[in-house]
Amino acid sequence: MSLTHFDASGQAHMVDVSDKPETARTAVAEGLVVMSPETLALAKGGAKKGDVLGVARLAGIMGAKRTSDLIPLCHPLPITKVAVELEPDDALPGIRITATVSTTGRTGVEMEALTAVSTACLTVYDMLKAAQKDMRIEGIRLISKTGGKSGDFKAE
Repeated sequence: MSLTHFDASGQAHMVDVSDKPETARTAVAEGLVVMSPETLALAKGGAKKGDVLGVARLAGIMGAKRTSDLIPLCHPLPITKVAVELEPDDALPGIRITATVSTTGRTGVEMEALTAVSTACLTVYDMLKAAQKDMRIEGIRLISKTGGKSGDFKAE
């Protein structure tokens, strides 16, 4: 299999998607911020900086919208939906973050979903780092995607 972001001589380039048909595309990504039970209690509503989950949700949405500014070969896309869900999970303990991004276009929104999750995770860390510096951000991955030439994908 060849990588699409490299030309025949191995030089990085932006993929030409001008001949691809526009299709409805959606991607879902997830990630975790693992922390102590005490820090999780702060995230649920006791943090001095305010609404940790609400701020992280907005940061995730903003991250999805800025993906092409952050990832060098990503196309700017007309995103039609970004939904970021943050669920406290006592079993981790920590926060489970899921992002769903949609568009109708010539290329997918996997990177936007992954950037939304990453940005939300980093924001949770930033807002809670005064309480716990050894939190872990982990498990950031694509869960599913629909649309496009390569078809649908669902992680096992």
